[in-house]
Amino acid sequence: MKSIIELIEAKRDGEEHSEEDVRHLISSYVSGEMPDYQMAAWLMAAYLRGLSSAETAWLTTAMAESGRMVDLSAVPGVILDKHSTGGVGDKTTLVLAPLVASCGVPVAKMSGRGLGHTGGTLDKLESIPGFSVTMEQDALVRQLQDIGMVVTAQSEDVDPADKKMYALRDVTGTVRSIPLIVASIISKKVAGCANAIVLDVKVGSGAFMKTEDEARALAHELQRVGELLGRKVVCVMTDMSQPLGRAVGNSVEVCEAIRTLKGQGPPDLTELCLALGAKMLVLGGVADDERIGRDLLLDSIAEGRALATFSAWVAAQGGDANVAENPALLPLAEYATVVTAPRGGYVTGFDAEGVGRAAMLLGAGRETKEADIDLGAGLVLEAKIGDAIAEGAPLATLYASDAGLFESAQERLLASIMIGDDEPEPPVLFHEV
Repeated sequence: MKSIIELIEAKRDGEEHSEEDVRHLISSYVSGEMPDYQMAAWLMAAYLRGLSSAETAWLTTAMAESGRMVDLSAVPGVILDKHSTGGVGDKTTLVLAPLVASCGVPVAKMSGRGLGHTGGTLDKLESIPGFSVTMEQDALVRQLQDIGMVVTAQSEDVDPADKKMYALRDVTGTVRSIPLIVASIISKKVAGCANAIVLDVKVGSGAFMKTEDEARALAHELQRVGELLGRKVVCVMTDMSQPLGRAVGNSVEVCEAIRTLKGQGPPDLTELCLALGAKMLVLGGVADDERIGRDLLLDSIAEGRALATFSAWVAAQGGDANVAENPALLPLAEYATVVTAPRGGYVTGFDAEGVGRAAMLLGAGRETKEADIDLGAGLVLEAKIGDAIAEGAPLATLYASDAGLFESAQERLLASIMIGDDEPEPPVLFHEV
């Protein structure tokens, strides 16, 4: 068996690992025999040299089997999971999980923290007073049976390899690697025991995959590995050339998700949740086709069942369910300032990643894996691509707990919003299925 340093050197030199090599690498890292600095070296070598299709599948399996496999056999029906590859303002899970569950399809999801310029679902949920993202196996199953949904953090003993590697990739410049992304996503789904998965593969300036070719390659590899490991997988390539919705942060995104569950959300977020949700209802067997699924989702919103499921979910995980009717209970940073347009015209484009970086500068994201975040910090856009805007009109409202953070965040935000004279075509939300 090769030593850890030999495995690092082999990948550095472009050699292909055996299945035994990959399992040794993961078991050594989880046991603590392999320190962070050696895994960081291997991750960078894998990032630069790539992994073969076989190595990716072996890595995914080894990560999934690095800890306890969640047992959901007591829950009837097809259990669905949804995952996004990450984007700016992507609060889709907060809407989609209760919406789909309210229509009778159980949704079980393990989520993560903020990764780079993208926000993490767990951080957003923790902005709800009292909300707990940790849960024991028995409580998870009971909640799934009673409410039809659960969103939780990975427990220490479920896919511990991914938990450690996920945090390390975030701070070592190794996030944008298709094999590493695939292994991270699919290993959690396999360990979480969902039967079917809808994957939202983001493409554009705010996504990790900047081009359609990159996103398509990722989508095909996610589907290949997921199905190889026995899961039904649907991948949808969706637009991230501008932030999703208008809110970017933690509590501000929860507030926007609540409005969407009430039927008052921004058009792009609403349409994305309806489209993904319809696919989930078909996979879950409660809708014969996506048109029927969409109608079921719209009925749930109109009748208040989606919001009621959200409230029950929040209460079940220890949160203040009153936020559903009174979002003012969510934390909001003490200071606010309005960023105005330096010229008139039309909003013609965004550097969406730059908008995410501006939110980080306000305190809404992490620079290091140990860093704290300000749950009440963030920004709310007043304009999207295609909107006409006058000189001096509001572009966004920024929120921070330290007014001294505004200058650098405002500078980054203004550099990320393009204003031109000609009205642009709005971006296409759905690229490919």
